[in-house]
Amino acid sequence: MPVPAKLNQGIRLEQVSFIYPGTSKRVLDNVSLSLPAGAVVAVVGENGAGKTTLVKLLAKLYEPTSGFILVDGALLARMPAREWRSRMAGAFQDFFRFEFRARHTVGLGDVPRFNDEPAVVAAVDRAGASDVVSRLKTGLDTQLGPTWPGGVEVSFGQWQKLSLARGFMRNEPLLLVLDEPTAALDAETEHALFERYAAAARRGANACPAKGSAVPNNGRITILVSHRFSTVRMADLIVVLDGARLVEAGTHDELVANRGQYAELYGLQAAAYR
Repeated sequence: MPVPAKLNQGIRLEQVSFIYPGTSKRVLDNVSLSLPAGAVVAVVGENGAGKTTLVKLLAKLYEPTSGFILVDGALLARMPAREWRSRMAGAFQDFFRFEFRARHTVGLGDVPRFNDEPAVVAAVDRAGASDVVSRLKTGLDTQLGPTWPGGVEVSFGQWQKLSLARGFMRNEPLLLVLDEPTAALDAETEHALFERYAAAARRGANACPAKGSAVPNNGRITILVSHRFSTVRMADLIVVLDGARLVEAGTHDELVANRGQYAELYGLQAAAYR
């Protein structure tokens, strides 16, 4: 089954559960959830809640143990993994430090445009990594990593920003996943970066006449994953996982008004950062 050229409805999880091979514990338990086309979706929860597992299933790194995932009503399980992943982009907490020239460290995010300098520069700008490149002795031509003669070692935070830029190389992914890529940064910085990503997603949107809302041309879904409840309030939909289960979903205002787990943890975390 081919991957759609764009998302019209979105992605739907139907009673999805997952157990890692060789274990017996459910890390996702009977999760049913709709991710609307064009939405910025935040997935929050404390460590071990199942956030990264959810992302792995969406990326087809694993198949659900039970239940199924639909993309515009079609089974994701029937779509070729390579083709689906070619329509994804993203950045993750556990990133690899590619010791190449800076331009290629970023360009690997879209191999067919590996040497496309305008595309690399645009990705660096999207990720807010221009300050990193400007500090490199020969800019994008700088050899990174101490393994190489004359290679430059950069800080963890700089590697992280270059990883973010790599995640922004693809112009029109159907699914953009940012799985705690800024976990090493403070909460205020993470919030500012997520605001930037959400704004960028909406800037590339067309008006949807039926609803009067903005939907990206290809219906892209942007997923922001964080254990910090206080950094994702700009999302169109916030999904709260706890103990492998979906416990709440809604906008920030709706979840605060519900006075449930999100409201409690948001208040505690926000107070800690004041």
